[in-house]
Amino acid sequence: MILALTVCGLVVAVVVVGLGVFGLRRRLIQRSGGTFDCSLRWDVTEKPDLSGKGWGYGVARYNGDRIEWYRIFSYSPRPRRVLDRSAIDVAGRRIPEGEEVLALLSDAVVLACLHRGTRLELAMSDDALTGFLAWLEAAPPGQQVNVA
Repeated sequence: MILALTVCGLVVAVVVVGLGVFGLRRRLIQRSGGTFDCSLRWDVTEKPDLSGKGWGYGVARYNGDRIEWYRIFSYSPRPRRVLDRSAIDVAGRRIPEGEEVLALLSDAVVLACLHRGTRLELAMSDDALTGFLAWLEAAPPGQQVNVA
């Protein structure tokens, strides 16, 4: 009986510590500011997949001329994807349809982009989208940014 209680206590402690590390990691990512909730779907086809598959929920952070995208459910301190401002071409925007509505945040707008030949989609709130597009258009002189 004591062994079972000890094992249960250890399992609960490991779960609590694991959730605490998730929270601490997110806090450290957001500490420098310039972050927003952003779902990402990498290497998509030309025709939008409305099944909701392939979306990863994360936090994006502005870092100079780059966007660093961190997966929420990860312990890695490094960003999963890094997008350079000069390499992002915006192809269009749309509202989530079909099963995507369930896979994304309720107020999300999907932005279709091209980054160094790779098609990707970013889903973010309207406010975050406004900030993202302003950041893209505020590129230093001499950099060409294509925003549709």
